[in-house]
Amino acid sequence: MRFAKTLTAVAVATVLLGGCQATANTSKAAAAQQQTVQQNLPDVSIPYETFKLDNGLTVVVHTDRKAPIVAVNVWYGVGSKDESEGQTGFAHLFEHLMFNGTENYDDEYFGPFERAGATDQNGTTNSDRTNYFQNVPTPALDMALWMESDRMGHLLGAVTQEKLDEQRGVVQNEKRQGESQPYGRVFGFLAEQTFPEGHPYSWSVIGSMEDLNAASLDDVHQWFNDYYGTANAVVVLAGDIDVETAKEKMNHFFGHIDAGKPLQKMKSWIAKRDGEKRASMEDNVPVPRIYKLWNTAEMGTEDGEYLSLLTDILAGGKNSRLYQRLVYDEQIASSVSGFQYARQLAGQFFVIADAKPGVDLRDIEAIIDEEMARLIAEGPTQEELNRVRFSSVAGFVRGVERIGGFGGKSDVLAAGQVYHNDPGYYEKTMAILKGATPEKIRQAAERWLSDGAFVLDVNPQPRYTTIEAQADRSGVPPVGDLPTLDLPELSSFTLSNGLEVHLATRSDVPTVQMNLVFDSGYASDVDAKIGTASFAMSMLREGTPSRPALELSRELETIGTNLFTSASLDTSNIRMDSLTTNLDQSLDIMADLIQNAAFDQEEIERKRGIWLETIKKEKASPQSQAFRILPSIMFPEDHPYNAPFTGSGTEASINSLERADLVNYRDTWLRPDIARLVVVGDTTEAELKPLLEKYLASWEAPASAAPEKVFAGVTAPTQPRVFLIDQPGTPQSTIIAGQFAPSGKADNAEVVDVMNTIIGGSFTSRLNMNLREDKGWSYGARSVWFDAEAQGLLLALAPVQTDKTAESIQEILKEFNGYIGDEPATAEELEKVKSNKTARLPGAYETKGALLGAVVDMLEKEKDMAWLESFGQRVNAMELDTIQATAQDVLTPNALTWVIVGDLSQIEEKVRELNLGEVTKLDADGNVL
Repeated sequence: MRFAKTLTAVAVATVLLGGCQATANTSKAAAAQQQTVQQNLPDVSIPYETFKLDNGLTVVVHTDRKAPIVAVNVWYGVGSKDESEGQTGFAHLFEHLMFNGTENYDDEYFGPFERAGATDQNGTTNSDRTNYFQNVPTPALDMALWMESDRMGHLLGAVTQEKLDEQRGVVQNEKRQGESQPYGRVFGFLAEQTFPEGHPYSWSVIGSMEDLNAASLDDVHQWFNDYYGTANAVVVLAGDIDVETAKEKMNHFFGHIDAGKPLQKMKSWIAKRDGEKRASMEDNVPVPRIYKLWNTAEMGTEDGEYLSLLTDILAGGKNSRLYQRLVYDEQIASSVSGFQYARQLAGQFFVIADAKPGVDLRDIEAIIDEEMARLIAEGPTQEELNRVRFSSVAGFVRGVERIGGFGGKSDVLAAGQVYHNDPGYYEKTMAILKGATPEKIRQAAERWLSDGAFVLDVNPQPRYTTIEAQADRSGVPPVGDLPTLDLPELSSFTLSNGLEVHLATRSDVPTVQMNLVFDSGYASDVDAKIGTASFAMSMLREGTPSRPALELSRELETIGTNLFTSASLDTSNIRMDSLTTNLDQSLDIMADLIQNAAFDQEEIERKRGIWLETIKKEKASPQSQAFRILPSIMFPEDHPYNAPFTGSGTEASINSLERADLVNYRDTWLRPDIARLVVVGDTTEAELKPLLEKYLASWEAPASAAPEKVFAGVTAPTQPRVFLIDQPGTPQSTIIAGQFAPSGKADNAEVVDVMNTIIGGSFTSRLNMNLREDKGWSYGARSVWFDAEAQGLLLALAPVQTDKTAESIQEILKEFNGYIGDEPATAEELEKVKSNKTARLPGAYETKGALLGAVVDMLEKEKDMAWLESFGQRVNAMELDTIQATAQDVLTPNALTWVIVGDLSQIEEKVRELNLGEVTKLDADGNVL
């Protein structure tokens, strides 16, 4: 287990003295420094109780009553490491099969959960475990436990050859989709090359195509019988639940299920390497990249934690040594990163860097080696250790605000139990972090990273018994009455400079989040150089005269504050997440950025180089490439939305940017009179307003009139159009079908949202059920409604296997035409969406970030908290004929604009034979060929 980054840090002076006396004093200073660190790292407590059913099922319970929701997190101690050569990919394939119905509920498993308003629902597989998790409203807990126990104890009768074939195809498309991305084949290759033959980590989690094709129904049934017994599972219940209730319910639903057979499990196989090994591979990638890695200590060891801290120091963010050398000073790399890949049998230490054009990877490797050698010889500084340690613990603290999902409390407890037989193992990790010293980290680096680079236990099983089945398996238990949504009150006030402020007080954890929203965004680039808004907002984070870029980044890390500046289509944003104790200092920094951004020329040039590399990477990714080109096809040249939806601009526009352009953007668009500050967190108006006045009163609007975005009218196409973009050799085609739709401010916006959810906006929507579940041609297909301010778009998106491109287009058309024709939305479909959108409300605003985003959107629509709280009532009031009429009014399947990215040598002829409309071939920049 590794804590993520960020937490409050205490500035500690480093005293450098000379002579014998200096050694003693320095030692005392270091000891005092370490004690200060230990005193200031927060104590994180996740109270829990553990019990075991008579059949061996381990249950962990954490009570958290802040919201009427329960996280149900089921972990099985089986992953790809439990496979054998020739049968790879079974663990992941079975994860998919577990969502396809059981003997008592032979249907898609997402259905009841969607109706119940489940959130954070998913299933994942890694090398060491498989998990299934979801958050459900408290009244839906019986339903969730019935469903999870049904697939744990009543699955095999529903796993048919047809389902196996279907999900095999879905997994293979997932594999194709992953491998078609830039660098998508790398980690499978690294696994083969860095572990010896037969090592459980020498194959990828997703497995090989050959093994997936060879998997028989008997093989799959045997896999379930071998690994999915109760003695190999852990269920964590976190949230609105207590132990006594949990015992009754777990016995009721799970007590009759068999324990499964005794298992033999390997404990450790590190496979530390000697000497250096090199390999090279070619792929469809935008820039050269180097991976340098070492086989290291396994998960749960002190060395594993020390090495994780070391990766942050070496290559984790702007203040890391390699970022400063490679990206900032030498400017020979556009990105650099590193991580300690912690797994049960072994770990791996990765360093990854992307070269800038014309740079030899050996030059980058030489600097990696220099900095690694320096760390092995001297160790990190105390300041570096303090910084990454605080950052790591802060991320952990923020994660456990949630009861479910990745990094939430149930996830932490489940990982501790499965990986270490201790739900509270996170406390041991915290103790290791607190006890870490620069010398301990240096010694760990010397043990594991001095050599072996790639430049890629038996205990008898207790006798378990079962009880007579108690749960009624004739149907899924109904969900009880849902609680009424009760959100914090929103107080509003105006600062002396005219800035509008809205505050929702929530004090569950001591943090404050805020978003300063400007009415600008990409759309303000009209008559300017496209990409200006995004580039200028990004430059705000690159320092002020009193806070150069690296010092700014270091200061934010030291106080555990996250601060992001960005632009979207219609708005520009400054978002900040601060610990309450450091809000004063955090506001000081934010105000400095708003008013005094340096726009230093050297920083501009450094960012320009990285920015151009980002555009190159966007063009190499099929979906982002399509989103770059689609706006120029849909919108007239003078429309503010006629620019890449990525916001990055073009090479020409970014190359032409001058410092004056960025200053002009700041002075024109970042004004308090066209801004709104929304705050959610552990503060009150009485506390917050004086702080805001202290730091923002001097930020005043210019005397000139506030700028406005001018939106030209659009004319919807009356005929279909097809645009083809060639990506030779790609195993998938990316299909996008677009049309105009209402804006997010339309009176019927919520109806449009529900209408879209049925056709393509959920897992069980028509498009996904067709192309993924029925046909097995795609890993996932969907439709997205971009509810932009001036003009909305509705897009169908489907990455599909190359040989099914034309057929997939026909299926998309069939679904759209049927939806407005002889197969309109049904009462059952509408009821499912209503159930999902209303039942998920109790948990929808569990985190401050979720509430903040909802309030920002609400205020953009000129609504209040009562409107937000009454959302469920409005959805439940929707009638079927309204949904059907809206579909007929909005959807135009006979005038769609198609953008298809793929290997044209394989797909062009068949696409043309469809006779959809005029076909135009475009290059990577959208120019007509």
